[in-house]
Amino acid sequence: MTPNDSDTDKTVPSDPQQVYRPGESPEMDAWFTAFFIENHLDYYTYPDHASSPEQIQFMVHMDPEERYYPCSDRMFEAIMTRQQSAFLQKKYNEALQRILQVIDQKIEDPWEKAYLESLIITKYQHETRDEIMIPSRLEKRLLRIFLKRTQIEDPYRMEKAERNRRARLYRDSDAFRNALDRVVDEDLACPPQTLSQMRRTASRVELRRLLLAASHSAFWLEDPIDDKKPEFHDSVFQASIRGNGAELLLQFLGLEEDQPEDPEPKRILWLVNESGEVLFDLAIARTLARSGHRIILAFKKGPLFTQCDFIDVQEDPILVEELEGALLVTDPNLSKNELVKILKSDFDIIALSDGTMEKLNLSMVPTTFARVFREVDAVVSRGLDQRRRFFDTHFQFTQEIFNISTEEDGSVAVWHKPRHPSSVKFSHSDLERKAQAIIDRMKQARKEGMTVVFYSGIIGSIPGRIDMAKKIMSVTVDHLREQYTRTFIINPSEYFEAGMDADDLMYMWEIVQRSGYIDIWRFQTYEDIVEAFQLMDRKVPPEWVGKDATYSTGCTKEMKIALYVQEQYPEMQIIGPSHEKFVRRGEYGIGKMYDERLKAM
Repeated sequence: MTPNDSDTDKTVPSDPQQVYRPGESPEMDAWFTAFFIENHLDYYTYPDHASSPEQIQFMVHMDPEERYYPCSDRMFEAIMTRQQSAFLQKKYNEALQRILQVIDQKIEDPWEKAYLESLIITKYQHETRDEIMIPSRLEKRLLRIFLKRTQIEDPYRMEKAERNRRARLYRDSDAFRNALDRVVDEDLACPPQTLSQMRRTASRVELRRLLLAASHSAFWLEDPIDDKKPEFHDSVFQASIRGNGAELLLQFLGLEEDQPEDPEPKRILWLVNESGEVLFDLAIARTLARSGHRIILAFKKGPLFTQCDFIDVQEDPILVEELEGALLVTDPNLSKNELVKILKSDFDIIALSDGTMEKLNLSMVPTTFARVFREVDAVVSRGLDQRRRFFDTHFQFTQEIFNISTEEDGSVAVWHKPRHPSSVKFSHSDLERKAQAIIDRMKQARKEGMTVVFYSGIIGSIPGRIDMAKKIMSVTVDHLREQYTRTFIINPSEYFEAGMDADDLMYMWEIVQRSGYIDIWRFQTYEDIVEAFQLMDRKVPPEWVGKDATYSTGCTKEMKIALYVQEQYPEMQIIGPSHEKFVRRGEYGIGKMYDERLKAM
């Protein structure tokens, strides 16, 4: 059974490529491009808003010619067929009604209410006329019009705060705590034989009960009742948990009875959903943290109806208190090194924004969120909306995806979507091991009386020329090896692996470069490039004329490192262009091998 089997309104096409195939029709290709432009998803049209293809590939595994769209396959099919779609019109109308409901609930003045309703309907008719807009994108635009016109920062702020208050009263009540702590016969069907098994059993039972409580909306939608009897909570905790991910989630967390005594801690990106519910999510996060796991909680950037957002985290007194001791990450553009330092810190619970005001749109998330998505061991999504965007699509992702949501019958479902089998991921620990292996070779060379030379040159800074850059570097280094004796020369291009991006390489090489085992650090000169083409019996192509290490983003960063290392180890020599000339390059574009400013060239 799939997440969609019980809902015929969400049937996924068996082959979405049957709907649209690039290159078959210029008209369809144009409509496809217009779809991305009109939804503000096209990076080349909206580079300051939409994510680059490389950043999206941190999260979504795609074929070279494929483009990710943040909606279900059925939604994409309805838009691409360019026919009047009852399904699409229904979703449009649902988005409209949600905004009109906000106006009706939050605006008292009759004239202003009539004005806003007319404005929203006018904009709605314009945006839906061609049926090219994704309903969630439409909803965001209409909501932003309301917020800007009324200057109401968050129309549901008070309601969200009240939900959180009710949820905490329930969660922290003696009745709930006693019920959560009770041991019933079913919990000991297979009595643990060791203390480790006992702790694992307790964690498993507590996690299951908290998941069930987190899906029981009466805990935050109704006023607390102090005299809830144990039977009430027992009925909540005895509800069924179904779905193909229930057991897999326990296995992933190391809570199955027959798993190793000390399972490896996991890093989990937890996509927070509703206010009120978040109080139980935080209880789950603390339970998992006690088992050694690290939880990164992702909130909405700003108001989205009753969903919990990052502003609530910083301003709602209850959430501020709940997250005391957690790390709040506010920088949307962390580098890999900065993120790794955070993930290596002592903080078990980390909170950040997903950078959007939508239910889930991986095309709009900031750099920090994309890097976190790539670095964690799994993503846990919450609720039906997030489930549709992960599961009602043919796209596969670079991480294991779990979804926890409440079904219409009140049961809890946990679904799992495995990461794409071809997805390549280099964790910081993988890169540290690779770096240490190179350092060990450098140490051995030193012991044998050899001079250690590190060669820095252009690899990816000329877009589309990586293979030639590696060839040039290898020809140069091979020539140097023929000329020098008792010299160990490190050629970085020999250590490049498919799937590595510039961040991965810089993280690995910086560890090597700061080790103190480099005797000579040589930076590529234009003369090196000319000599390499002469050795290949070729003329220098125009894109390589005048180039040297100063053109490379990586080399620019490495020159700064080299100067720092030389202060620590004064005997290290630096050969190549003078350091004053390394001024052209700044930062990599995420997922790119070249400077971000070159994206516009």
